[in-house]
Amino acid sequence: MVTNLLKLKIATPEKVVYENDIFQVSIPTTTGEITVLPHHIPLVSVLVAGELKIKDSHGDHVIAIAGGFLEIRGNNEIILLADNAERAEDIDIDRAEQARQRAQKEMEEAKNRQDIDFAKLQAVIDREMNRVRVGKKYKSVK
Repeated sequence: MVTNLLKLKIATPEKVVYENDIFQVSIPTTTGEITVLPHHIPLVSVLVAGELKIKDSHGDHVIAIAGGFLEIRGNNEIILLADNAERAEDIDIDRAEQARQRAQKEMEEAKNRQDIDFAKLQAVIDREMNRVRVGKKYKSVK
């Protein structure tokens, strides 16, 4: 059976964020943004913080993601296992900005200590900056 739809599932360690049949999806990966259409070749890739853009029968949707893995299967199925994923309309911009500021402050204070995981702090900063950026961009549109 030939279909012009993709089955997309986005899951985080906490929950399934999105699951539906879609027309296309644009995904931020370590090698750049890729757009997946039906009948895409199988692929495995690493996700980076950015905007995930989905087109389905209900319109366009944006999800802020931060890290994880992508698998595109040969049967028009896409699985995203994201470290963090949040729909643009659900982002609390003030809370994200406060979390980014806390992480930035901790990073600056940590420069004098030896036991700090700078990569982990930078990942938190990147995730929160992405949430702020996506939230502001799409909250002002609606």
